[in-house]
Amino acid sequence: MYDENILKEKSDSVMKKILVVYYSWSNGNTEAVAKKLQAGLQADLVRIETVQPYTGSYDEVVQQGQDEVDRGYKPAIQPLSVNVQDYDVVAVGTPTWWYTMAPAVATFLDAVEWQGKTVIPFMTNGGWPGHVIADIKKACAGAEFAQAMQVKFDSTGGSRMETPEAEIEAWIHELQKSLLEDA
Repeated sequence: MYDENILKEKSDSVMKKILVVYYSWSNGNTEAVAKKLQAGLQADLVRIETVQPYTGSYDEVVQQGQDEVDRGYKPAIQPLSVNVQDYDVVAVGTPTWWYTMAPAVATFLDAVEWQGKTVIPFMTNGGWPGHVIADIKKACAGAEFAQAMQVKFDSTGGSRMETPEAEIEAWIHELQKSLLEDA
């Protein structure tokens, strides 16, 4: 389990400003992981929303997503409620869409200056992680990277997590230690 005492011990010292930014569409899988990370790091949390919401059946949106990924399309996103430049550490979460990040996450990553920031990439998938983490790292040129995480859910598009909860807690604990030791 991650250690809440690490955060309490650092409460009197200077802590890095941490933001968790995520995109989640169908079952809220990425959102669930983002909220666990936000709680464990006492970070701010913000969700990426597209200007034009995806509509239609699950299968129709999956097809639209494949088309967008194939074309390199980056949809317009709503302005975030925070200024990303005010944060030292930015965790970026995305579901896997056709072996890469969701197009809305690509839009977000392109809009930020990553130089001098630490990025924590994390992604959810149904058994096909693809190259999401590598794509996030490529899009965040100039950033340093903390430990990435891949969280697997059932392969039918459902919300049953297959990655053991203990692995997520261990990841958060390691991030607490590494980020707070550097503060």
